[in-house]
Amino acid sequence: MITPSILTATTVLRALAERGMRHLVVSPGSRSAPLAYAAAAAHASGALSVHVRIDERDAAFTALGVARSTGHPCGVLTTSGTAVGELLPAVMEASHAGVPVVVLSADRPPELRGTGANQTTRQPGMFSTFVRAEVDVLPPDGTGTEAEQRAEIAAALQPPLAALAGSRDAAPGPVQLNIALRDPLYPVSDEDHEHLKDWARELAAELRGTRPDGPSDLTAHPWSVLPEPFLPAELSTDNTPTAPLRDSSTASAPSHPVVFAGDGAGRAAARFAREHGIPLLAEPSSNAREGEAVASYESLLDTTLGRQVDTVVLVGRPTLSRAVSALLKRPGVQMVAVRPEPAPWFEPGRRPETEVRGFAEAASAVGTVAEGWLGAWREAGDAADAAVLRYADGQEQLTRLHVARAVWDASCRDGSVLVVGSSTVVRDADLVARADSPVPVIANRGLAGIDGTVATAFGVGLGTGRPVRAVMGDLTFLHDAGGLLVGPGEQVPDAHLVVVNDSGGGIFQTLEHGGLGLDERYTAAVERFFGTPHRAGVAQLCAAYSVEHVRVDTVEDLTAALAEPVGGRRVIEVPVSRETLRDVNAAARQAGARAAQEHLAGG
Repeated sequence: MITPSILTATTVLRALAERGMRHLVVSPGSRSAPLAYAAAAAHASGALSVHVRIDERDAAFTALGVARSTGHPCGVLTTSGTAVGELLPAVMEASHAGVPVVVLSADRPPELRGTGANQTTRQPGMFSTFVRAEVDVLPPDGTGTEAEQRAEIAAALQPPLAALAGSRDAAPGPVQLNIALRDPLYPVSDEDHEHLKDWARELAAELRGTRPDGPSDLTAHPWSVLPEPFLPAELSTDNTPTAPLRDSSTASAPSHPVVFAGDGAGRAAARFAREHGIPLLAEPSSNAREGEAVASYESLLDTTLGRQVDTVVLVGRPTLSRAVSALLKRPGVQMVAVRPEPAPWFEPGRRPETEVRGFAEAASAVGTVAEGWLGAWREAGDAADAAVLRYADGQEQLTRLHVARAVWDASCRDGSVLVVGSSTVVRDADLVARADSPVPVIANRGLAGIDGTVATAFGVGLGTGRPVRAVMGDLTFLHDAGGLLVGPGEQVPDAHLVVVNDSGGGIFQTLEHGGLGLDERYTAAVERFFGTPHRAGVAQLCAAYSVEHVRVDTVEDLTAALAEPVGGRRVIEVPVSRETLRDVNAAARQAGARAAQEHLAGG
């Protein structure tokens, strides 16, 4: 007879593999051992790619990176107790970003819950606010045949695994499989050994015959990889709007629309804007920032041109700019949100825009675009772009804007996936990044935390098999320095991390706190609680984790470092000044706005 815990483990992993899971990230532990032995067998047979991470939080963010960049579910396995709690930040991000992460939380058997048994807590329901579904898989009761026990476990798994992909009314997202296991927790007999070997071999053969390549079997949209992932094929030719959105008395009047592509919009937003002659404003992680996009859009929103906008076609989620938030709240501006699928980041009725399920409906809402409207935006945008870049390039010292532009340009040249950290760096990229062709960009904008950015970048590399550049601030890097820990024999992604080191929290310099810090009554408090200065040695950290490190201090050195092929793991540290951040970024935007307004005035 096969040991019940081993039978449970192989049944669970088979169900996940059949659901499309190709990668599993494992953190070590005793209670999860049966699943670890099954994972080892599956990895050896080629049925699954298994990655081991000591820290559970980094394991979860590695799984997040894999799942977000591939569109396939990725599991993260932990032992019981506090180990499960370490997954919460990644599960929260996955929930708000619609990413199919599978939590495999090993647990003590139910008779030990509430008894004070070691490493035992109430794990079912731990993520109930954030997971799409959950199940408490209890140990087999010993009755019935092995086939009947497998069927019972597999049936219990079906509802949560189906929820991974979402539905017409619910977005994709994470699920929790809480797996209660009784001793023994390891293969104890020859029958167990043979079962693991035969099961893994048969599973690998099965998957080779049934697992297609390409987008047809995806669970969620990998926004950085597919060419036009936001718009499902069955909706792309939808020409039957459900209801007119423009008042009949004004339907024939020329409109002054813009398309705003927020996080996750995809190239379909760029295509729609291009085909309908509408100005395109695109955040970096929209994956719609192509040649026709107006990069310096913030500089134009408060000009005479920007104030004429009467319709915004919103695709994806806007997350970066207060100027854009102000536009979306501007009286008299019609908001049309293209959402072919449920969005994971809001509740119906909580936002003011009119939702449509296809671009044809959006085109109906826009109506006739005013003659010369697109040309005016492009010309004013070109003037603003040139002014912003002139200002950025004219700085004698290396600044964050140099870094953002150089990293973006390097990814344009070699096709690396670009992972952008939260806080200031993604806004730097929004200000200076230009692209004739799209750059695949991933950013954890679901909740925009700095958690797990290093691990996410490594997960993107492991999942896609593509080289990855990641750019982040020093606090983001330090917050996830443990993500550098990859054990001997583990698959190492090709990932270069560019760390913009201003020895503290630069984002706060650009907010109200930066201005208040100029007041001597608050200078010390702002520096301590928001600036959060540190003396951590990035080079020393890299040495401790056996990761290559290089420091660059000039634009020329940065350009040379980024010109090298992305291979293995490397940290490129770029020291910059935090004191000038507020003034430099604000002056760059002002230069763009001034140039655009002068152009519009005929100057």
